[in-house]
Amino acid sequence: MKHPIPSTACALGLMLTMLALPAERATGGEQALDKYKPITGVAAGVPYVALPPAGDRTKRAPLVVAWHLMDPPRTEAALASALPLAEVQAWRVYLGLPMFGARSPAGGFDEVLRLSAEDFVLKVFAPVVEQAAAEAPAAIEALRAELPIEDGPIGLVGGSMGSAVALLLLSEGKLPVTAAALISPVVQLEPVMTGHSHHDSATYAWTEASRVVAARFDFVARATEVARRNPQPAVLLVTGADDVAAFREPATAFRDALLGFYADPDRISVVSVPEMAHALADSPGIEPAPQTASAQRVDAVVTDWFRRYLGR
Repeated sequence: MKHPIPSTACALGLMLTMLALPAERATGGEQALDKYKPITGVAAGVPYVALPPAGDRTKRAPLVVAWHLMDPPRTEAALASALPLAEVQAWRVYLGLPMFGARSPAGGFDEVLRLSAEDFVLKVFAPVVEQAAAEAPAAIEALRAELPIEDGPIGLVGGSMGSAVALLLLSEGKLPVTAAALISPVVQLEPVMTGHSHHDSATYAWTEASRVVAARFDFVARATEVARRNPQPAVLLVTGADDVAAFREPATAFRDALLGFYADPDRISVVSVPEMAHALADSPGIEPAPQTASAQRVDAVVTDWFRRYLGR
């Protein structure tokens, strides 16, 4: 049975190739640490864009890892442009998701559309997010070998589908994380699918297998798995005031669930950005572009969060 593509996936420009960014490219494990340019490379098979901390780019600094959206910005380079976090004294490294950019499938856009139409949950969402989470530890280890990154805890950033990667790592992974910022987050997959199906006047046909995936990606139900980390990570959820309820309401529910287990309630926050919908950039969201007004607001909120909690 064919399934309609939810609106979060309608703008999938996944199959366009990795874009040109004025950057130094890492080769042979050696980095040209230019003081002003981003660095592009591949870490354990994962393409990335790295933004050095302000000041001395050769000085060791903490690490913040980010995953992009399916909506704009939908590549690592586009997210680095939309959310540079320039005032965060850390290496900000933006990882490309599977099926995006340089890792687009054979057949490109038509193939992604075909898979999405067959079953978005089982053939696009789950494979992308699960692979991204599984490959993250090796990619981060490779980045530590290539860049002057401090040992110790890291920060995570994820937008929409990328937020599900961060949430999976927070609930199941062993990476030491002290702070996370989740933007337009997929906190619960089932209402996202149901909400968007209703919005699109279509219905996603759930199966036993896709409901298993939805249960794994119900982080309200899994809040205790995040809260039992030591130290408890500081979790920021950023939603758009104009986004659909399927994203906004689970974010609030997740905050409320975490607050029941957190020793310090200040380490959990939901921020609603006025006049922001779901995306962080204008279409097509493939190449770096000037920040939108919404992205500027999100950048400021996330920057403040990491300045307060990264490494603490």
